[in-house]
Amino acid sequence: MKLLVASDIHGSAYWTRRLIEAFGNENADEMALLGDVFYHGPRNPLPEEYAPLEVAKLLDTVKERLIVVKGNCDSEVDAMVAPFEFADMAQLYADGVKMTLTHGHVFNKDSMPKNAGDVLLYGHFHTGFVIRQNGVVIANPGSVSLPKEGTAHSYIIIENGEVRLKDLSDGSLIEKEVVKR
Repeated sequence: MKLLVASDIHGSAYWTRRLIEAFGNENADEMALLGDVFYHGPRNPLPEEYAPLEVAKLLDTVKERLIVVKGNCDSEVDAMVAPFEFADMAQLYADGVKMTLTHGHVFNKDSMPKNAGDVLLYGHFHTGFVIRQNGVVIANPGSVSLPKEGTAHSYIIIENGEVRLKDLSDGSLIEKEVVKR
């Protein structure tokens, strides 16, 4: 299975179109969104082409292959317009790899959930990275629309036991880690 993981769209129709394009170009089987889908949040600037209802329409085109966890900016109102369900957290098993998906405001590299499995995936901080800590690969896809600290608009691909952080602008590899050594 090939999984594309992204986070922190924050209502940008422009970057959602780019993400769906990358989903197709990667020929991924599933897409996981790690929260903060529609609202930009009071601490963030408006992202390019801020249009939450357009984002909902765009995500409707891939809803059958979409897993979405709730972020700290996602609300009950967001759930009413979303063409998908929000989960508080999710765990996936694919190709012998156990993955925990969360937003990151509660669980992250500094506050690990119990039984995280082989891979912990979270967003929230808008900075993409892939590291290994205490035998667990920890990865943050960064922000699709509002990257911080000079990081790229980015996403993650998980396939064949590798976690690869990629630049959304051109699909180039930023960094990777092998899950099981």
